Amino acid sequence: MKKLLLFTVLSLFAFANEKIVIFHAGSLSVPFSQIEKKFQQKYPQYTIIDEAAGSRACARKIVDLHKKADIMASADYKVIDNMLIPDYAKFNALFATNEMVIAYTPKSKYSNLINSENWTDILLKPGVKVGHSNPNLDPCGYRAVIVAKLAGIYYHKPDFFNKLFGYGKYYTPGEENTKKVIVRPKETDLLGLLEVGAFDYLFIYKSVAIQHHLKYINLPPQINLSSKKYASFYKQASFEVTGKKPGTYIVKKGAPMVYGVTIVQNKKENLPQNEKGAVLFIKFLLSPEGQKIMEKNGQGVINPPIIRGDSSILNGVN
Repeated sequence: MKKLLLFTVLSLFAFANEKIVIFHAGSLSVPFSQIEKKFQQKYPQYTIIDEAAGSRACARKIVDLHKKADIMASADYKVIDNMLIPDYAKFNALFATNEMVIAYTPKSKYSNLINSENWTDILLKPGVKVGHSNPNLDPCGYRAVIVAKLAGIYYHKPDFFNKLFGYGKYYTPGEENTKKVIVRPKETDLLGLLEVGAFDYLFIYKSVAIQHHLKYINLPPQINLSSKKYASFYKQASFEVTGKKPGTYIVKKGAPMVYGVTIVQNKKENLPQNEKGAVLFIKFLLSPEGQKIMEKNGQGVINPPIIRGDSSILNGVN
């Protein structure tokens, strides 16, 4: 009897210990935690281990460091296209959207004066400090730069970008004027610093500002990277980020924000670590229940999701 009980306990432990490893953009931390909770209620045999980082940093963990993951979700679907496909992924599911805003708190300088008309003037005032994430690691970082460049075009202020950031064709860590600008690896790394008043204004995704109950300035659709209607206008601004190999660079042009997700298929084994669990999670994420959670957290969804590439791995698992 004791042996039977021990066998049953050990079997249940093994059953409950099937891990699904997910690398995802920092901006997906809140909705993914809620989606993971619902998923595990439906499929209690799985334990999800997730790591949040800038989307490009997530990809580099897989490509450069060869860290094992089952799923990667990126705030910019092009990171998956450019860095994972074809050697580390076979498909790319475009599933969510977002937009850029300027977030702040009551502690921010001129918080009682800033609005959607004067924000460019406020950010350039002496003593005002702004934050953005590292463009080489995080899409929100290069999107912050692109928004600043587009603002100069839209508001007819050609010197705005140079006065605010002053970067060249690309960003080198440490080159920012630390009296004016603060940079961290991913956008969510800056939230705590903003909330304690270490700086004043943050270039961030609207969903993250909503999730963390921050005040924010809505930007015109011509510069907030949310609208297909203004895709041609967005292309006027670009910025370079580090490429796959040291010393190489990729040009990032302004474009409407689209999130992508994929299953990591190692180029040698051609399979994720947990194929069935990864497929079930992707299907749950893209389902109406998963999309509802994304929307509740301030993100738009692409319904139905657009799946590009060879998604045959998604077939046959229910």
